[in-house]
Amino acid sequence: MEAAPPIENIVHAVQTLYHNPDASEKERASNWLDQFQRSVHAWQLSDQLLRMKQNVETCYFAAQTMRTKIQYSFHELPVDSHQSLRDSLINHIEVLSDPNYQVILTQLCLALADLALQMVQWKNSATDLIQRFSGNEAHIPVLMELLTVLPEEIHSRALRLGLNRREEFTQELSTSAPTVLNLMTVCSERYLSDERLLGKVFKCLASWFYLGVVPSNDIAASKLLNLLIQILKKYETPSMLHEAASDCVCSALYAMEDIDDHLVLAEALYRGIMELPEAYAITVAEEDVDKAINYCRIFTELGEAFMEVMVDTPGQGLGDLKILDAVLNCVGNCQYEVAEITFNFWYRLSEILYKRDNKILNDIYRPYIERLIHALGVHCQMDPDHEGIPDESDDFGDFRIRVSELIKDVIFLVGSSTCFAQMFSNLASQQGATWDVTEAALFVMTAVAKNVLPDESQVVPQVIQAIIGLPEDTHIAVKHTSIHMVGELSEWIKEHPEVLEPVLNFLTSGLRHRELASVAATSIQNICSQCQEHMKDHCDGLLQIAQALDAFNLSNEAAVGIIKGTAIVLAILPIDKVEAGLRQLVLVQVNPLSQIIKAGAPAGAPAVPKHGTQSDPTVWLDRLAAIFRNTNPQITNGQVHPCQTILQEIWPVLSDTFSKYQGDIRVIERTCRCIRFAVRCVGKGSAVLLTPLVTQMVTIYQMHQHSCFLYLGSILVDEYGGEAGCIPGLVDMLQAFIQPTFQLFQEENGVRYHPDTVDDFFRLCTRFLQRCPTAILQSTAVEPIIQCGIAASKLDHRDANASVSKFFHELIRSGQIKWESEDFQTRKALVENLIKQHGAALVHGIIDACVFYLPSYMMPDHAEVLFDLMQVDRQSVCTWLEVALKTLPAEYSDGRINATQKQLTDFHKAVTSAEELKAVTYAVRDFCRLFR
Repeated sequence: MEAAPPIENIVHAVQTLYHNPDASEKERASNWLDQFQRSVHAWQLSDQLLRMKQNVETCYFAAQTMRTKIQYSFHELPVDSHQSLRDSLINHIEVLSDPNYQVILTQLCLALADLALQMVQWKNSATDLIQRFSGNEAHIPVLMELLTVLPEEIHSRALRLGLNRREEFTQELSTSAPTVLNLMTVCSERYLSDERLLGKVFKCLASWFYLGVVPSNDIAASKLLNLLIQILKKYETPSMLHEAASDCVCSALYAMEDIDDHLVLAEALYRGIMELPEAYAITVAEEDVDKAINYCRIFTELGEAFMEVMVDTPGQGLGDLKILDAVLNCVGNCQYEVAEITFNFWYRLSEILYKRDNKILNDIYRPYIERLIHALGVHCQMDPDHEGIPDESDDFGDFRIRVSELIKDVIFLVGSSTCFAQMFSNLASQQGATWDVTEAALFVMTAVAKNVLPDESQVVPQVIQAIIGLPEDTHIAVKHTSIHMVGELSEWIKEHPEVLEPVLNFLTSGLRHRELASVAATSIQNICSQCQEHMKDHCDGLLQIAQALDAFNLSNEAAVGIIKGTAIVLAILPIDKVEAGLRQLVLVQVNPLSQIIKAGAPAGAPAVPKHGTQSDPTVWLDRLAAIFRNTNPQITNGQVHPCQTILQEIWPVLSDTFSKYQGDIRVIERTCRCIRFAVRCVGKGSAVLLTPLVTQMVTIYQMHQHSCFLYLGSILVDEYGGEAGCIPGLVDMLQAFIQPTFQLFQEENGVRYHPDTVDDFFRLCTRFLQRCPTAILQSTAVEPIIQCGIAASKLDHRDANASVSKFFHELIRSGQIKWESEDFQTRKALVENLIKQHGAALVHGIIDACVFYLPSYMMPDHAEVLFDLMQVDRQSVCTWLEVALKTLPAEYSDGRINATQKQLTDFHKAVTSAEELKAVTYAVRDFCRLFR
């Protein structure tokens, strides 16, 4: 947008966006307004729109535009215009302080906060704003909002402020904190009856707590803290104010990273919060769930803040275990949403106790964990009117999954066998327990069943017998959970083979039930995986089930599980029997696949088969993949792998699948996956298929750049890269892949839009470096691959970026390892020459990527490449790094400093003098914070 549009056009576009019923007109207006916001004219015209104050929609658009311009385009403004922008924003805030314009005020307050953070010349902005707005009573609410967002925006990811500026601004706020605290105290006293304003005061205080700049001794002695507790103790406190007060207390607790540094505040908070359990009890009696949730958050945050003290000095001072009682009372709330708030607390507590491994501590905390498990068991009870099996896809199903995970984390304090026995004892003692109580107890037992000691001989046999003997009219949810539990007891069953046959009969009967078939199949798979030796005698029965899978109502996942279990058991039979059984198993999958390919789509039918149906090729491909993945027989010298002949027999069908569905990424991915497991299974025995397979992959890839072909290529390189006769063909495969791959990357945003291709391509190149390095190092392709890798190092996709880094790591390493091999000197010279040519660009690319593009968790991989380079040529890295650092924007024209000369020098020295990888990693991570 080169010329400034008439202001009437902007107003008209906003009205169209909000009020025109025509969707196409709305989209056109949205696109036009988006272009306007990106233009330099948006600064002045947004200011005019706010002055016009025509309607709420236009003002909101203008305020939002002003904020986004300050966030992302602040560099467009000359330094001498910053002050007038600040004054204009303050003026708009004063004029629009009417509550009807609240959403607009919020945007303007955020805009002013973002400006304060970037406007270095504006010192002590918080104090300035207090002086500007506190004199007018009508402006107090907006002043509270401004003081709330100022500390919040310090950590905004939308602002590339750099660590130095963030710390400088934090220090300014720290200086202003006593003044702000005094203002909040005065406002809380003067406007005690104004619930809305009081809520704003508490929200503001919470914001300053989170930043960690409120003087803890001052707040502990102030009337504000006492007021917070008094408001929380009153049941009649309005919900909005109650939530604001709760948030404020939680932020105070969260801000106390080290209790010893804030001991006075910690003691004051402890005393106040321990007055709240009575108020919580009233809330429960009145069935006020929102307030119950608030209290639960406070008690849980108190427990999190004082956890180390409770473990170091349980029952003493701030280690008072009454805090645990308060948290457990919340777990016992009838609403499971309340109990769920506490889960992270129990995870952390169990982790600390596990690491301490102290019997005395465990004995102290065991009764609390027993109460926790009991309360969770009650929460897991399903609605007595529920029909059918448990539903894991709804909110309650998700809660039960989280309960199961939590129980597994804390159970070491009680003991799996003890818990299992106790739950069964409780069930046995409850004569006529309802089905929902029974099912919940079985659900908890299932969570710990896998860790029940194999030598347990008192309770588990009784449980197994009770499950096998369940009456026919037992609720189906009880049967479902019982079947699941049997599968989880597979390790115990392995040591007690006498129960195997009745258990298998029980599970097989479950297969015949429509709603129980999938869970029964999963349990059979678990038993096959754990009890291979004992299952040999049942192999024929397994094969019969596997050949009749579609007669049962199984999910595709469960069907694959049965096939997996069957293959695992088959693999330990004598080799001749393995091949015969596998052929039966494979043909049951290949024949339908072959028919699908030959049949084509019927007239009027969709070209793409419905997912998950028997006309879907991926159903059969997934089952084939499971067979090859789990068939690992013991092969002695001279023996042919039992899958080798079978793979050769079914290759034509797999090849036809490639041909027919070459444009369907979903089918092609599953076919590649199937072949990958087949190649891994048979190993060198698949060599006869190498040429036709590679030829077909390369041919299809020229038309359809499915990245799974690159992945499959990497598997072939891994298997055959050590065979001299195969290397030329593999290099030709790489060359054939390169041109269409690079064409894809050269499109606009090609690398960003195809992260899977980046991932798989560099994995393929890495495999070459690992298996036949000289071949790729001598190839003409290696230099463009390196250049492509440097460009792709900026991609903020975790897996793709890791593959690029891994490639460079292996490239440098290939000139240093396997020094005893004949080609070592050749490799070393090739690698050193490549580093000499591309080292400077690589170092620059790494610094650029880490500073401007990548999240911190991706930086260690790039730090490792820097460290690798230094192992080869530390002197050159010193020079390359110095040059790269000079290209960074260390200082802006408005006076903001990203990195001082000392910080640049310190970083250079830390990296280039590092003797350990972690020193480089820490240096890179800390340095990049200066620019964020």
